[in-house]
Amino acid sequence: MLLTITTTAPPATDLGYLLYKHPDRVQAFEQSFGTAHVFYPDAGEHRCTAALLLDVDPVKLVRTRGKGTPDFSLGQYVNDRPYAASSLLASAMANVFRTAMRGRCDERPELAAGPLPLEIRLPAVPCRGGAQQAERLFAPLGWHVEAVPLPLDPDFPEWGDSRHVSLTLTGEVRLADALNQLYVLLPVLDDAKHYWIAPDEVDKLVRAGEGWLAAHPDRAAITRRYLAGRRGLVRAALGRLADADDAPEDALDRDPIEEEPPAADPTAAEPGAPEPDDAAGVAAPPVPLAERRMQAVLETLRAERARRVIDLGCGTGRLLARLKQDRHFEKLAGVDVSHRAVQIMQRRGLPDAFGPDREPRVEVFQGALTYADERFAGYDAAVLMEVIEHVDPPRLPAVEQVVFGGARPRLVIVTTPNVEYNVRYEGLAPGAARHPDHRFEWTRAEFASWAGRVAETYGYRVRYVPVGDDDPQVGPPTQMAVFSLGAPAAAPGTDGGTDGGTDGGTDGGAA
Repeated sequence: MLLTITTTAPPATDLGYLLYKHPDRVQAFEQSFGTAHVFYPDAGEHRCTAALLLDVDPVKLVRTRGKGTPDFSLGQYVNDRPYAASSLLASAMANVFRTAMRGRCDERPELAAGPLPLEIRLPAVPCRGGAQQAERLFAPLGWHVEAVPLPLDPDFPEWGDSRHVSLTLTGEVRLADALNQLYVLLPVLDDAKHYWIAPDEVDKLVRAGEGWLAAHPDRAAITRRYLAGRRGLVRAALGRLADADDAPEDALDRDPIEEEPPAADPTAAEPGAPEPDDAAGVAAPPVPLAERRMQAVLETLRAERARRVIDLGCGTGRLLARLKQDRHFEKLAGVDVSHRAVQIMQRRGLPDAFGPDREPRVEVFQGALTYADERFAGYDAAVLMEVIEHVDPPRLPAVEQVVFGGARPRLVIVTTPNVEYNVRYEGLAPGAARHPDHRFEWTRAEFASWAGRVAETYGYRVRYVPVGDDDPQVGPPTQMAVFSLGAPAAAPGTDGGTDGGTDGGTDGGAA
């Protein structure tokens, strides 16, 4: 199996710094299934090509599988495809180019951070769906795709084409993104893996797909193929992707998914049983948690009669777009620290472009919640939906001062994951966070303690609203705190407010 990566950005030999592999050396890396060789067939000032050649040893692949591993019996049968790039090559990439896939380069950090002109070639790739499938997967990521079907036998053209293609990708892409996209999409093209799919594959998918998979128009199909169609893992992966902050709303709103998979059901069908036919009267899938969160926020804003709302940490504006559709809200603003997120909102037409004589109803701008900003003031309500868990704990007091002390709206809505509920996600490894950028995830008691202290410090009242199915053992998947100044107002389905200075003080807050 062969993969070549070529760049023409002078000095092109800096590709060696990015890959942490010297252009003047031939290096070999032992894998559990063979040997990966890295060398440079072309290393010039204006063009440099790095090659990864994987020599698969099927006997070694079998012998390295201990009898205690879940796929030991499957490992006795090895599908040896020495001329096809597959998940074996993806695994070798993850081992040999690990640092490059993380986007780290101590010698050339600016080079690792930006796009490069790249050409990636795989002479033979198993591709179920043919050239059209390769185009469908790679073109939305900005690649120019050339996929040429390979004949079963050139001497017998009447036999037709094989399910392999010669794949060439060209484009200006950050090297780390290109490697991570290949890592995910090579086994997706093949629709097969050489190892057993375990729950930790969800973590690998979310990590490698960060920044591009959530916005991919075929993200659901990619997720299903990558996880070999294991429904529980697919649900968990799509749920975590739907929480990605920088994913455009229209991509995430396709294919609604169940973010709160229930605990194991003893009446569920046995593994391998045929899935029920959707047309046979099966109940519709539950509303995804991302949608239920937005509904809870919208209902609270309406119940509290807030008409001027600022969404702090708005990402690419999923909530802001919903608020804009509702003429109840007179003035709206979206703020995010990411310049890219602001650009996406502008391209989608979220802000109003009026002349200087007319104040826009909807504005978006870049800003950091850890610094005082006069633009945050003057609103009835501020929303921090799935934001605080992305802030380093030592910087939370600065956010509290900016929002509750400086901007000081009469209403503040904060939502955050309930870490106790994580055990209900089949594909989430023990101790892992729901998103790789989460700095923490709180229990209900920890969230209530923080919210109660903030309310007492800044003179607010606080009440707690569960979002999602409220599990009797671990609580809801999302916890929401509603801070208000003045007299408390009961939210739909709650008993009203509690004094922020009381012990616990929750409706479904502390356990």
